[in-house]
Amino acid sequence: MTTDLSAFNTGAYKAGPKWKVLSWYFVNYYIMNSAFPWPYGFKSGLLRLFGAKVGKGLVIKTKVRIKNPWRLTVGDHCWIGESVWIDNLEDVHIGSHVCVSQGALLLTGNHDYTQADFPYRLGKIRLEDGVWIGAESIVCPGVSCGTHSILTVKSVATKDLEPWQIYAGNPAAFVRKRTMKTNV
Repeated sequence: MTTDLSAFNTGAYKAGPKWKVLSWYFVNYYIMNSAFPWPYGFKSGLLRLFGAKVGKGLVIKTKVRIKNPWRLTVGDHCWIGESVWIDNLEDVHIGSHVCVSQGALLLTGNHDYTQADFPYRLGKIRLEDGVWIGAESIVCPGVSCGTHSILTVKSVATKDLEPWQIYAGNPAAFVRKRTMKTNV
């Protein structure tokens, strides 16, 4: 058996109504993925309009790409940095006080290379409260990042990250426990 990309199918993936997908394409391209610094509240409102569940205080920088906002949940007081790509063919849940740094990729799908028609393999992503995804890092399909875990710069999370732990590398491995100083 060989790969036959002419037989590709999307497997279980369904984008949504064509009108919604097409409308979002223009909003995503001209506003979300724009270098123009549109107000955060305006971008949050557009995400809500397209079905995202967005908490208060979202900071969403320029050049952000979001595939399907109707599959996105974002808690309160989150930061989404420049050039972040949320490629959410499946649901992405971002808790409160989460930082997704510049150039990071939340990737909910890849391909099943064991099948000739190369269908999508999908997996939800969950970032619990207080998580920090470092710049240019990748969170792979089906990964959950436990509360206050950290994925350091240019690391790749292929498996779940445990709460209050720091991970680095490709694939990401445990480095040490995360501690926080108290403000006195």
